[in-house]
Amino acid sequence: MREWLEANCPPEMALERAEALTGDPLFTWKTPNRFRALMAGLSGNHAGFHRADGASYRFYADWLLKLDPVNPQVAARMSTAFETWTRYDEGRREKMRSELERIAAQPGLSRDLSEMTQRLLS
Repeated sequence: MREWLEANCPPEMALERAEALTGDPLFTWKTPNRFRALMAGLSGNHAGFHRADGASYRFYADWLLKLDPVNPQVAARMSTAFETWTRYDEGRREKMRSELERIAAQPGLSRDLSEMTQRLLS
């Protein structure tokens, strides 16, 4: 089986690679292992995930919100990519907090993801 996001993917290409892979016919986002593999690949590429512009944060949060109605447990578990948001510089910290707040404010958010985002924000 092919890898979803190669560990050696250059940081400046990580988001673009993840975006391209979401369009791959083999990426069945409702399959928990496929979703986890791709999103963990992105968030595990530290420099790529923590881009100064915050684009990876938005992409990641968008996918969490998409998955939440289908599989709230996996969405909540994957939200831990934002767990260390308070440890970053002010710009990145604000962008991650903004995405967490956007997730928390989503109407109809599952209890699982709601509890996790509230815990991450407190």
